[in-house]
Amino acid sequence: MAGPRGQQANLSNEGRHVLALEREAVSLVERMPELLMEADRIASTVAQGIHGRRRAGPGETFWQFRQYQAGEGAHLVDWRRSASSDHLYIREREWEAAHTFYLWPDLSPSMNFRSHLAPVTKRDRVLVLMLAAAELLVRGGERVALLAQTQPTASRTAATRIAETIVANASSPLLQKSMPPHTSLGRFSGLILFSDFLAPVRAIRERLEEYAGNGVAGHLVQVLDPAEETLPYHGRTEFLGPSGRERWIAERAEALRPKYQARFLAHRAELAEMTKRFGWSLLTHHTDRPASEPLLSLLMRLQGSASGYRWIAASSDVKERTP
Repeated sequence: MAGPRGQQANLSNEGRHVLALEREAVSLVERMPELLMEADRIASTVAQGIHGRRRAGPGETFWQFRQYQAGEGAHLVDWRRSASSDHLYIREREWEAAHTFYLWPDLSPSMNFRSHLAPVTKRDRVLVLMLAAAELLVRGGERVALLAQTQPTASRTAATRIAETIVANASSPLLQKSMPPHTSLGRFSGLILFSDFLAPVRAIRERLEEYAGNGVAGHLVQVLDPAEETLPYHGRTEFLGPSGRERWIAERAEALRPKYQARFLAHRAELAEMTKRFGWSLLTHHTDRPASEPLLSLLMRLQGSASGYRWIAASSDVKERTP
């Protein structure tokens, strides 16, 4: 009789898991309009604090005239403009090469964590940052896509389409795992990953090597609850796993803090070393801070990773307006 009872218990656990996923999907549907509005507000706030950097390059839009320099081909001279002056002038066009960015938010169960130190869960902050990044990229004329879920688009409704796709596929394994999916990306495209990146670094490295090996420019935005870094608990404390089924009790949580923080910092150092080796960037954000902060930093990282992003200002021109 032990076998059937154990089998029934397993089925019951699986049923509870399915119901939990359904409740999570319904909650996501209810919150998504609010998250979209917050993402749009943050994107607008950041956009007000940056000035697009225009530069010469391939395109159809006139940018400026500049004086001819010795050694340049005569075919570049704008003879009509030069006829009215004592100098020769060259007509420059504005750079108009669009880039494609693939975005991925970690929506695994562990991202539902929120401590008493933060106003939002890691999951909600990841969604807001990802949608706001999509909005800003599209405003700059770039193409965006939800990794392995949607096709790249430069439509002004791109963020809304991504949000709708997430809602429609909330229980999909592609959106429930803590690792980005296996997929092939075009060379020289951009990849922006939003997660806590608390999985073993070896597993993260193995997955990201697939992208880095194809020449993809990657950017990791690590979103953490402040309690995950500081372990601010005292006395007898019960710790629960993401599913709620695993539990562990520490009699004196404060005694764990030095060793825990040392291991946490070592994990981050491994992440930093990995991204440096790939030529990628790593940005850490805590959920008790304004969402506009990592978004601004991300834009500056994008500027440093590749030339030609028309919508990013020089660091001396950026003045953040915290909401």
